[in-house]
Amino acid sequence: MISTTCSTVEMVTQGKLEISTSENIEDKNSGKLGCCGWLLVIISVLLLFCTFPLSLFMCFKIVQEYERAVIFRLGRIVDRKPKGPGLFFVLPCTDVLAKVDLRTISFDIPPQEILTKDSVTVSVDAVVFFRIYCPISAVVNVSNAPNSTRLLAQTTLRNVLGTKNLAELLSDREGISLSMQESLDDATDPWGIKVERVEIKDVKLPQQLQRAMAAEAEASREARAKVIAAEGEMNASRALKEASLVIAESPSALQLRYLQTLNSIAAEKNSTIIFPLPLDMMQAFMPRK
Repeated sequence: MISTTCSTVEMVTQGKLEISTSENIEDKNSGKLGCCGWLLVIISVLLLFCTFPLSLFMCFKIVQEYERAVIFRLGRIVDRKPKGPGLFFVLPCTDVLAKVDLRTISFDIPPQEILTKDSVTVSVDAVVFFRIYCPISAVVNVSNAPNSTRLLAQTTLRNVLGTKNLAELLSDREGISLSMQESLDDATDPWGIKVERVEIKDVKLPQQLQRAMAAEAEASREARAKVIAAEGEMNASRALKEASLVIAESPSALQLRYLQTLNSIAAEKNSTIIFPLPLDMMQAFMPRK
């Protein structure tokens, strides 16, 4: 049993070595053109010399600082790396040039009708910023990198927001943007694309839901206002109670309060002031029986 297991392990190991060896041979031969390829290159060079003055305009290409050029010679990438920036030479008959822009590109995700986790239909739009960091992957692994990223962003927006409820969508936009950025970055990494930023622009709610939320907010504000007014009445009642206890302990304080009230009445624009006097003061002027 042990010998059988050891033989199986040896076979698997040998198979892996053969696969790795074949991959290395393919990598080494990937840059080779072969006999027919070199024959076509020689013919292209001869045509270049035959049309020498005019062919110079087709042989020299200029790539800007923010661009890189991927050159295919008979279907194979030259030197397995992009060219540029600057001036370089290409063969007009055998070389095909593909320019890649390395600057940050932004695009708007059109409004998407999304059903949230709590069964609310909302319309959400966003903006995505990305750049190409590997020109060869962006040319070889995908046919149209910007358009593919745009379509993938729309699908990712639907998938991410479909797992959120309405409260999370309205309050946690930053977390949703980071989640979308991570998902897009992982999906576009084989394409040589780096997603730098994702921002949710606007969340549009249905009109009925907007009116319901406005009514709920208004009712909540009215309830808080009533609670605050009740607390104020309670504090005022407590203060009046304490004031009445103080006045009850000192009769002179009541007289001072009475005079203070008369002073405030006199300050207003009144033509007639009724000045009542206590009966104790009037007894001195009344005739005794």
